[in-house]
Amino acid sequence: MSINVEVTATVNRRVADAFRIFATNHVQNHPRWDSDISLEQISDGPVGPGTKIKRINTRSGSPIEGTMEVVEYEFNKKFGMYTKEGSTEFRGLTLFEEIDSDHTILTHKIEFFGMDEVTDEKSMTALVQGAIQNHKGFIESET
Repeated sequence: MSINVEVTATVNRRVADAFRIFATNHVQNHPRWDSDISLEQISDGPVGPGTKIKRINTRSGSPIEGTMEVVEYEFNKKFGMYTKEGSTEFRGLTLFEEIDSDHTILTHKIEFFGMDEVTDEKSMTALVQGAIQNHKGFIESET
């Protein structure tokens, strides 16, 4: 069973700044907006299609190792990742849409794979809504 979630937020930053902070500098910044996650880029070069990342999640107490791979990267437009962590797999796509010179619409589209019957779309939507609000606050606070 898979669950699809889509949430949006308006970020008070230029699209270039939002993209740089969230996508281009994802490996460095992700642990800053979510301290339960540590990332290490394990492939060479700048972040882009094919970039591979080692991920460790300590949210549940015991560290869970996983991997992330950049599957879509279009400068100032979109950033997509495929993540596998333990038995959890999901594909996330973040879209960046310029409203005007100082505002960007950030959209997270996430498909969670292999979810059990207990996990529902409402709880996953709340989880992603919380994440996008964290991202918005982080992007707006960065210089």
